[in-house]
Amino acid sequence: MDANSIFIGSDATERWDKQEFMDYAKPHFDKGKAWNFSSLERNIEFSEDGKTAWIDELLNTQMKICRGSGVLVLKDGKWLIKQYVLSMTVPNDLADEVVKMKADIENGIIEELKLK
Repeated sequence: MDANSIFIGSDATERWDKQEFMDYAKPHFDKGKAWNFSSLERNIEFSEDGKTAWIDELLNTQMKICRGSGVLVLKDGKWLIKQYVLSMTVPNDLADEVVKMKADIENGIIEELKLK
């Protein structure tokens, strides 16, 4: 991750800079195991100058299929993540049911964000 990168997690409250993400993730790694994500499909596009890349990927995770997307930049010969977004996928046939399940929690978040 680049020094001023952003990680956006699957929960609406998860938008962390690099240090915040590392602080969140460290206890999981300290236990000897964290997450086990494996790529199912990955697409990469490059800018004309070859110094920026956009990725999107489908991942096999403990949450089943997730989608990741991000922007990377080439700095000093290394690809660094500037922004990464992790999202859980929801099959279209289950969308109405999932919306009902999360409505109470997310209605509260919506109201808090409207006040900002």
